[in-house]
Amino acid sequence: MYRIQQDSESFFMEENGERKAEIIFQEDQDGDLFIEHTFVHEDLGGRGVGKELVKKVVEKAQSENKRISSSCSYAQKQLEKSDEYRQLLKN
Repeated sequence: MYRIQQDSESFFMEENGERKAEIIFQEDQDGDLFIEHTFVHEDLGGRGVGKELVKKVVEKAQSENKRISSSCSYAQKQLEKSDEYRQLLKN
């Protein structure tokens, strides 16, 4: 199984140096987190990888006392589905 890794602006999974899944975020002008993009390679489809990547951003926001906004439709849907996650959404 793949292991989720982190760099300064993403959580990701790699295989042989190739990113198989990633969620890209950055800090917005208020210092909160802004999710730009989520990608999951078709080899990993249907395994909940995208949800796990969103969860990592949520955990980061919670630990840093930040809110989250998103231009990624997948991430936005996941954030809106959960009461816990919805509380972190930035208006």
